[in-house]
Amino acid sequence: MDKGIDAAKTLAPGITMAVIVAISAQFLAQHYGTPAMLLALLLGIAVNFLGSEGKTVEGISFSARSLLRLGVALLGVRISFDLMMSLGLPLIGLVIAGVAATILFGLLVARLFGRGWDFALLTAGSVAICGASAAMAISAILPRNDRSEQHLIFTVMGVTVLSTLAMILYPIAVGLLGLGEVQGGVFLGGTIHDVAQVVGAGFTISETTGDTATLVKLIRVAMLAPVVLVASLLIRRYAAGQAEGENPPLLPGFVIGFLVLATLNSLHLIPGLVSDLMSSASRWLLLTAIAAVGMKTNIKELLQVGGTAIALLTVETAFIGVFILAGVKLLA
Repeated sequence: MDKGIDAAKTLAPGITMAVIVAISAQFLAQHYGTPAMLLALLLGIAVNFLGSEGKTVEGISFSARSLLRLGVALLGVRISFDLMMSLGLPLIGLVIAGVAATILFGLLVARLFGRGWDFALLTAGSVAICGASAAMAISAILPRNDRSEQHLIFTVMGVTVLSTLAMILYPIAVGLLGLGEVQGGVFLGGTIHDVAQVVGAGFTISETTGDTATLVKLIRVAMLAPVVLVASLLIRRYAAGQAEGENPPLLPGFVIGFLVLATLNSLHLIPGLVSDLMSSASRWLLLTAIAAVGMKTNIKELLQVGGTAIALLTVETAFIGVFILAGVKLLA
C-alpha cells in the first residue's frame, strides 16, 4: 500500500502537467479550429524542460508510455463488426488492401530516401491506419534506439499537418473528380490520416458523405490491432537484438485490450453510454500522452530528421490517395 502511495506521489506532478497541457490544447482547438493533437504536441514541446528535470520527469514518462497504451486499447470500443459490414465486402476489401499496400510501399521505397525499415514502418503505418494514434502504437513495438522519440514526434507532427491539409483540400478534389456522395466518403475516409479530420472533411460535403467517411475510417482503425500484432511478431522473429535494451513484446497488452473491447462491442455487450465514455476517455488519454511525448522532445533534435523524412511521409500519403481513388473508380 505504502509503495503504491509513494509511486502515485512520484508520478502525480508529471501526469498533472501533461493533463494541463492536454486541456489547454483542447481549449485552443475548440476556439481556433486547429487539431488538438497538433496543439498538444506543440505546447508540450514549448515546455519540454519539464520532461528532463525536476519532479515532473517520471510522471511525464509514465504519461507518454502507459497512458498512451491505455488510450490505444480503449480505441477498440469504436469498432463494430455490424457497422463495418454495412459498407459491403468490395469496399471493405479496398480499404484493407489500401492499408496493406501503403505499408508495403513505404517499406519498399524507404531505402530510396535513405531510411531504415523501422522508420518506414512507423510513417507508413501511421499514414495507412489512423495517423498519430497508429504512430504511437507502432512506436511502442519498434526496437528502441537514441532516435526513437525523435522519429515518433516527427511522424505525429507530420501526419497531423498532412491530415489537416487533406481536410481542406480533399473535399474540393471530390467535387473536381466528380465523385458521388458515397464515393467521396470512401475516398475521404480511406485517405485522410486522423479521425477528427475525416469527420470534418466528410460533413462539409453532406451527411451521407460524412457518415460513409467515418465508417470507412473506422475500418482503417480496426486494422491497427492486426498490423501491430503482425509487425511485433515479425520484429520479434527477424529484428531481435537490434534494440538498446529489451526486445519488443511478443504480444503487446494494449493490442489484446483493443481486440477484447472491439469483440465485446461487436457482440453488443458494451452499453452505449459506457462505450461513449470509454471512447471519450481514449481521446483524452491519447491527447495527454502526445502532450507528454512533446514535453520529452528536444526541438533541435527533431529538426535533424531531415528533408528526406518529409519526402517519404508525403510520398506515402500520395500513394494511399491514388490507391483508394483508383479503387473507388474501378468499383463505381
